[in-house]
Amino acid sequence: MPSCHYKGSDTSQSLGDAFDSLETEFNAVLRSLGLEAVINGLPFILSSSVRGSIMQRFSIIIGAAIVSLMANVAVAGTLDDVRSKGFIQCGVSQGVPGFSNPDEQGSWSGIDVDVCRAVAAAIWGDASKVKYTPLTAKERFTALQSSEIDVLSRNTTWTLVRDTALGLDFAGVNYYDGQGFMVRKDLGVSSASELGGASVCVNIGTTTELNMADFFRSNSMDYEPVVFEKTDEVVAAYDSGRCDVYTTDRSALAANRVKLADPDAHIILPETISKEPLGPVVRHGDNQWGDIVRWSLYAMLEAEEYGVNSGNVDDLKANSNNPVIKRLLGVEGDTGESLGLSNDWAYSIIKQVGNYAESYNRNVGPDTPVGLSRGVNALWKDGGIQYPMPVR
Repeated sequence: MPSCHYKGSDTSQSLGDAFDSLETEFNAVLRSLGLEAVINGLPFILSSSVRGSIMQRFSIIIGAAIVSLMANVAVAGTLDDVRSKGFIQCGVSQGVPGFSNPDEQGSWSGIDVDVCRAVAAAIWGDASKVKYTPLTAKERFTALQSSEIDVLSRNTTWTLVRDTALGLDFAGVNYYDGQGFMVRKDLGVSSASELGGASVCVNIGTTTELNMADFFRSNSMDYEPVVFEKTDEVVAAYDSGRCDVYTTDRSALAANRVKLADPDAHIILPETISKEPLGPVVRHGDNQWGDIVRWSLYAMLEAEEYGVNSGNVDDLKANSNNPVIKRLLGVEGDTGESLGLSNDWAYSIIKQVGNYAESYNRNVGPDTPVGLSRGVNALWKDGGIQYPMPVR
């Protein structure tokens, strides 16, 4: 776990002052109960009712003191931790082509991987300073909560419960998705409304599993869930015929179809049954680290918006008169200082990782095996809903 730092200039002095104050409060309680003798150190016997009253009120004071003290305690910055160890530990999937997937040499690539690479470039000017931890859907949140990883970038849906009850913060959306269904063409099904009585392969512990249940229940259709923990187990089960249908995010269906023995024998049905905004996740409470991850993603999006890419970034840094580009590349302003980084943090991201369009097209775009069009993931000015916050 990350270490903790007290916000005061002298931790021991601050704690000592807090407990001195606590002692004063306790003495006041004793006085209010007519027990000055205790304060003066005189022996006496307390009745059980008086002892109960003292303990009840003292417990309240103790609780208030702890809350007050904890309010002044902050989780030590993840930025300090990763700088100390020299790399970012990035939680990824166990292999979803185009999102986070290792090659035969163990090198990871994908749009989720690029988020972590962008953060490393922002911190060190070196996008390679990342180590990857493959995680199942069941493991991913625990790994982040326990500080086994520094950031989770694993095709993870942003929901209210995850953003509030799990002690986590989502740092943006790098892919807007929705859940769908894939079936064999020879099943003779052309719509999800025809799936009544089907067996459906799905990952356990995911929003996919919940959405599936909602869909079949709301459409008054029976179904048989066939659940697995690991994505590769789901894909293998579907490919071997253990179930009629495979359901997950539509992007993952497209990505995993390339793993099937005969990809062309399968179709993705037209219905989208949910909203699945996917994005990187950090621990709640470490605002600086959350800002770095969030603005690394926004920098890639704003770079695309203003036509800055890995091929022209040096020329634009030297010659552009556009104030937005100058701020983005650190020629003007002090955005790096606000993040605790050098002022060329965004320049390093764009130079080494590219803008959002470069990452998208390289990993999941129409010319890749995954073959996804931009759709709603186009920039707002191009008919999509990707809308970067201004870097200024």
